[in-house]
Amino acid sequence: MDEDGTYPVKLYIYDLSRGMARQLSPLMLGKQLDGIWHTAVVVHGKEFFFVGEGINSCPPGGTPLGEPDSVVDMGFTEVSAELFMEYLTSLAESTYGADKYKLFEHNCNTFSSEVAQFLTGKKIPSYITDLPSEVLSTPFGQALRPLLDSIVINPGGSNITGQR
Repeated sequence: MDEDGTYPVKLYIYDLSRGMARQLSPLMLGKQLDGIWHTAVVVHGKEFFFVGEGINSCPPGGTPLGEPDSVVDMGFTEVSAELFMEYLTSLAESTYGADKYKLFEHNCNTFSSEVAQFLTGKKIPSYITDLPSEVLSTPFGQALRPLLDSIVINPGGSNITGQR
């Protein structure tokens, strides 16, 4: 906590393709993608993210993905750790339960944007949230959609509600 009673909020951004999207996307999709983004919100000393098993947390940079490719300073929040955990629990019981994950429509980036907006009033950068529609706007993306819809991203961490 800072002197003024606020807590810093960061967005951790990971490229799940480890640079492959940048190299292969022009060939496969006919357009340049800079990465396949996984995001997490870091606040109150933990990294929070949404995966196929629900909302998870870990120490910052503590998933098998390692350190993030980039970090965006989202500003500060006055939301206490206790209130934030109540908020996350309510999300886990409603819109971000394990059965709600959808790779294109309802994923880690949807979660990060909603949580960042709750904490700071700001959404995450649009180049991240617009990626699924960019991929699906291509013939190759449409052809791959059935396969891609079956993929569940899970970089590890502990489920915040203890449900598996």
